[in-house]
Amino acid sequence: MQRKELLYSGKAKSVYITDDPKKLILHFRDDTSAFDGEHIERLARKGAVNNRFNAFIMQHLEKAGIPTHFERLLSNDESLVKRLDMIPIECVVRNFSAGSLCKRLGVEEGRELNPPIFEFFFKNDALHDPMVNLHHMLSFGWASADDARQMEDMSRKVNIYLGKLFLDAGLLLVDFKLEFGRYDGNLRLGDEFTPDGCRLWDRETRRKLDKDRFRRGLGGVVEAYEEVAARLGVDMEISSA
Repeated sequence: MQRKELLYSGKAKSVYITDDPKKLILHFRDDTSAFDGEHIERLARKGAVNNRFNAFIMQHLEKAGIPTHFERLLSNDESLVKRLDMIPIECVVRNFSAGSLCKRLGVEEGRELNPPIFEFFFKNDALHDPMVNLHHMLSFGWASADDARQMEDMSRKVNIYLGKLFLDAGLLLVDFKLEFGRYDGNLRLGDEFTPDGCRLWDRETRRKLDKDRFRRGLGGVVEAYEEVAARLGVDMEISSA
């Protein structure tokens, strides 16, 4: 698969066109950002770790019946994916109170949420990804009612499946965000699932093993990602080529 021109460069990934109009290459960079790109650093090995981590999760979700855009690993830090027509909505599932939820509602961190909270956000860094509902999506043409229903249903299925996967590894899946797009008229999970886009705590100590280590200046960001990968059994045999 030949990598051609750059299509899009985000905070931690670059997306390239290929010689197949229905496929893209995701390049996971070592860049790490927080607060809508206001704080950026490069952390060695992070791109390769996230690439392998994402491949592992996407392959597991496919086996669980969740359609994704993932095709295969291409290199240490690149993956081949289906080219989706992305919906500009982030789907967030929260199992424990943390992050913006605590600030927004004045609740303490770490409260178990039963049932889990599901939220929609408009994907726009300049506006700090504001929360939206179905009425916004319909009025602005971002998604249909059926799209919204499918995104919520798939997000909840992902939560059930990954919640158990992480719990079996001694981890709590605190919250996570997903993005979806259309491929041949059908919705699929796109973007990525890595510790950059979810919160993971040690089940016993509640030690943070996600990007909050970067946001809060706790250090050991990549080491925490690698610990999570090791607990899950992710193949992290990264070549030097």
